[in-house]
Amino acid sequence: MPLAHLELDARRLAAPLPLWQADVERGQWTATADRVAAGGGRLVALWACDLAPAQGGAAVHAALAGSFGLVWLRLPLDDGRGYPDLAPTFACAARMQRAAADLTGLRAQGARDTRPWLDHGLWGEGGPPLAHGAAPRGAAPGRLPDDYDFVRVEGDGVHEIAVGPVHAGIIEPGHFRFSVVGEKVLRLEQRLGYTHKGIERRFTELGVRGAPRLAGRVSGDSTVACAWACCMALEAAAGLEVPRRARWLRALLLERERVANHLGDLGALGNDAGLAFGLAQFSRLREDWQRLSHELFGHRLMMDRVVPGGVACDVDTAALARLRAQCDAVERELGTLRGIYDEHAGLQDRFMGAGRVERELALRLGLTGLAARASGLAGDLRADHPCAPYDELGARACMRAGGDVAARVALRFDEAVESLRLLREIAARLPAGAPALPAAQWEARLAAQLEAAGRAPGAGRVPGAGWVEGWRGEVFVALELGAGGQVLRCHVHDPSWQNWPVLEHAVIGNIVPDFPLINKSFNLGYSAHDL
Repeated sequence: MPLAHLELDARRLAAPLPLWQADVERGQWTATADRVAAGGGRLVALWACDLAPAQGGAAVHAALAGSFGLVWLRLPLDDGRGYPDLAPTFACAARMQRAAADLTGLRAQGARDTRPWLDHGLWGEGGPPLAHGAAPRGAAPGRLPDDYDFVRVEGDGVHEIAVGPVHAGIIEPGHFRFSVVGEKVLRLEQRLGYTHKGIERRFTELGVRGAPRLAGRVSGDSTVACAWACCMALEAAAGLEVPRRARWLRALLLERERVANHLGDLGALGNDAGLAFGLAQFSRLREDWQRLSHELFGHRLMMDRVVPGGVACDVDTAALARLRAQCDAVERELGTLRGIYDEHAGLQDRFMGAGRVERELALRLGLTGLAARASGLAGDLRADHPCAPYDELGARACMRAGGDVAARVALRFDEAVESLRLLREIAARLPAGAPALPAAQWEARLAAQLEAAGRAPGAGRVPGAGWVEGWRGEVFVALELGAGGQVLRCHVHDPSWQNWPVLEHAVIGNIVPDFPLINKSFNLGYSAHDL
C-alpha cells in the first residue's frame, strides 16, 4: 500500500528510511488505522503526551507500519476530550491505551478495558506523572497496592493458581493468574508494571546528550537497539547524516547483541525442558562472546557504544580478524548443538506442539518480531525496510510456520547463523573513515534546526523518530524536542507490548508445567514494558 492511499499530508522524517509524520483529525485517526489494517499493516506503538500549549498541547500518537514504511500519526486533543479507541482495529492497542491513561490522563473513548495498567495505586497524590505541570513524586509511604480486578473463570473443577510477582529465579517481577482444571490451562491473565521506573518522565528532565544513555538502559538485553533507535531519532530531528563507517559499526554491534541473546535463550530453553547440558554449552558460548565484546568495545553488553553521530568505539584489522574467527568457531558449535537438540527425543517431545500460536491468531493479535516469524508472519526491518548498511548487506529474513516452542527454537538457530554471516560480511567490508561526527558538530546542527523551527509557524517542537530491528523485534523511538534541546517527550517502544497479550493465548490448552518453557520461548521484556 503506497503512502498516498492513506490520504495524509505527511512529511518525511528520515532518509533513506521510509519514515513519515502527519498531524490528523479525529476522523482521519480511525480511518487511517482501518486502511492500514485492511492493507495488512500493523500498529507499532501508541502513546500520549500532555505538553504546554506553546509546545503543542495534549495529543495522542500512533505509529503504523505497512509496505509504505512507517507513519507517525499525531492527533491533537485541544478540547481536552479523549480520542477514538483503536483496540477494535488493533487488539494490541488496548494495553498501550491503558498505559497512556495512567501516565497522562488522556483516555480512549469507548474502550472496553479501562483498568489501570502501569499504576498499581502506589504513585501517591498529584495526578498522572506526565500530565502538563505535574510535579515529580515518589511512592506513597506505607500504602499497599490496589486490588486488581482479574477476570474470573467459573465452573466445576476450576481453580486459580497465582504465580509471582516474585519468582524463584532471577527474572524480573510479573504476576500470572492461571485458571485451570487439573493441570490444563483454561485462561491466563497477566499483571505487569512492577518495574515501572518513571523512565518516560526522566527523559523530559534530560537534554539530548542524556537521552541515548537513558534509552540504552530501558532494556539491558536490547541496549544497542534502543540506543541506535534513539540516536536515529535525534539525527532525524537534526537532519544529520552519520558517517558510513559508523553505520556499519552500529550494525556490527547490533548483530553481536542478537547472537548473544539467541545463545542465552537456546541454553535456557534446553534447561527448561530438562537438558542441563544445553544450558552449560550455550552459557559457555555466550560467556566467550560477551568477554570478547568487553575486550573490544569496553562493555559486555556494548552499552553506551552507540552515540549521536556515530559510535564511541572502533576496531582495527587485528580486532576484525578475531571477530571473524569467533564467528567461525561459534557457527561450528551451533551446528553440533543443533544436531543434539534436533535428535534429542525428550527435548523435542517438550518443544513440539507446546505454546502454539497459529498464523491467523498471530495476525489478529498483532504478534511481531521473532515470535511472529515463528508463526509464519514475515517481517524483519533489515530485509523489508533496510537502513544502511543492511541495504548493502542483503539480510535474509528467517521464518518458520509451526508457531510452537519448537519453531521458536529453530528460528533462533536460523537467525544466529544469519547474524554470524552478516558479522563476517561487515568485518570483511567495513568502510574506512571516521566512526563518529564530533559532538560539537551534531549539536550545532541540532541547535540550528531548533532555532529554525522556533521561527516557523506552529513553533515549539521538532520531531524525530528511529526504527530498528532488535533481536526481539522492532524497536521504535519517537521524540519531540523543544528550545535549547529540551526533550519534551520521548517514547521508547519494545515489541514486548504487542507480544505479552499473545502469550496469554499461547498457553491455553497446555499444562501448567509447560508455562515456564512457553514463556521463555517468547522471552519478553518486563523492564522494557514497564516504562
